[in-house]
Amino acid sequence: MKNFVVNGMLNLIKKEQEYDEDKLSIIKYGLEGIYITITKMIFIGTLAYILGMLKEFFIFLLLYNIIRTTSFGLHATKSWLCLLSSTIIFIAIPLLCKYLVISEIVKFFAGVILTLFIFKNSPADTHKKPIKSLKRRKIYKYLSTIIAILFVILSISVNNNFISNCFIFALLIQVFMISPTIYKLFKLPYNNYLIMDI
Repeated sequence: MKNFVVNGMLNLIKKEQEYDEDKLSIIKYGLEGIYITITKMIFIGTLAYILGMLKEFFIFLLLYNIIRTTSFGLHATKSWLCLLSSTIIFIAIPLLCKYLVISEIVKFFAGVILTLFIFKNSPADTHKKPIKSLKRRKIYKYLSTIIAILFVILSISVNNNFISNCFIFALLIQVFMISPTIYKLFKLPYNNYLIMDI
């Protein structure tokens, strides 16, 4: 189904304008990403609705994507793996956030440690989209750190237990996603900005 939709859209684009093979491969990569994201969100959103936690799903999705946008991180190499990990992250984690009670002091110290990891490892790029500009890397690193600090402050000041937990768990998940260890586990290259083009 994915190939049918993506190739159909690619054929429409080719009719409008001529592109070389390199440009077409970039466009195809982008279309595949959009297709996977949309179908994945429809599936997970439907599951969240069935479980009666659609609001929690959207809140965690929003908060997680705020920190993810500037610190980037690992992308699954296969569609089924992406769907599985996304389902765990956006269904199981919000469910945990809903019922788990964590003291403010634990959140504070956990938040400090997580912020240090965010500062150390952000931004974590991929081999398909390396961030080679030193200036951009510095901007992303500092933005990620500022967002992490704000998340920690909000986690200990917001009265809503679920939202408070979401701030900390969003940081926790993102620390895993940008960790060199997780890249090594999935046998993917790390520090891709250092890899020279051949």
